[in-house]
Amino acid sequence: MKSMQSYANIAKWLVIILIILILVGCFIFNFLGSPISSDTTKVNFTVESGDTYFTVAPKLKTAGLIRSESFFKLYVKLTKPSNLQAGIFTLSKNMSVKDIINTFDGANGKNSNIIRITFKENINMWDLAQLIENNTNNTKEDVYNKLKDTTYIDSLISRYSFLSKDIKDTDIYYPLEGYLEPNTYEFASKDVTVEDIFKTLLDQRQKTLTKYKDQIDKSKYSIHQLLTLASIVEAEAGSNDDMPNIASVFYNRLDIKMPLGSDVTTYYAEKLDLGARDLTAKEVSDCNAYNTRAACMAGKLPIGPIGNPSEVAINAVLNPADTNYYYFVADKNGKIYYNMNIAGHNATIAKLKAEGLWYEY
Repeated sequence: MKSMQSYANIAKWLVIILIILILVGCFIFNFLGSPISSDTTKVNFTVESGDTYFTVAPKLKTAGLIRSESFFKLYVKLTKPSNLQAGIFTLSKNMSVKDIINTFDGANGKNSNIIRITFKENINMWDLAQLIENNTNNTKEDVYNKLKDTTYIDSLISRYSFLSKDIKDTDIYYPLEGYLEPNTYEFASKDVTVEDIFKTLLDQRQKTLTKYKDQIDKSKYSIHQLLTLASIVEAEAGSNDDMPNIASVFYNRLDIKMPLGSDVTTYYAEKLDLGARDLTAKEVSDCNAYNTRAACMAGKLPIGPIGNPSEVAINAVLNPADTNYYYFVADKNGKIYYNMNIAGHNATIAKLKAEGLWYEY
């Protein structure tokens, strides 16, 4: 009889312990899944193509949106939400894990105000500013004012290792020219700030340059110089295949202290779109830090990039063709002809004119 009573007591305590464990578990579960704070500030959270719920967990933790990566992953295992979609989602710290998952889960959770902007290869800053004005609630002046903000530019130099004080040279038109990675990007809405746009493009440029770190470190040219050359090469090239040869021509010229003689730099120096009109004799000879046709720029690169080059152009200047070319010229169809000396160059030009292939504005 006593033994039966003991078993009953043990069973009773086991039930009590089990209830306590369930209550504690529920408390922990609810605590870990609850909002991290009452802060309602909206945060634009980017889910990149290829991300999963597990790969975004540490990003959510870093952003201060969840309490625990492990709990977030456990919640995903238990609830089995649909496949995570790439996009920009509006979150806040007062959202529970359930709320965040529901936002991510399916197309209906995606921010319907998302805008998509394509920054074309080697886009220059005045075209970029116009594009931002056309697609967001910012003006061109907002872009230019941000570029003039020395405190902001200093903060970027501190944040990004590939930015140096070279971009603060007083002869440079726009300090971030050349450093913004061209591509198609999504932003949360037209209310996106100029700072957020710049950060997105700078972050992507950082990823690209990191891939070429070893080659950049071995180059006798700085990142600033390489981006400058890449921007010229891309502006001159008729196609991606032309870039390594054009890069070779410019390197060959630099090696013998010869002017680069690139029209595209003269147009940029005058803040003109390429081919907007014929250049005047004064513009061609003007001693401007961007104008490589000026005698004062013999053997020199421009003071900075004349556009924001693509990865293809960066790769071309890091891996130029091995040639003896010092001259090139394009016909009106964009085909490029190379020569080793001025006599061959002039002969090519004469031939193109005779065949009606010479480009005229």
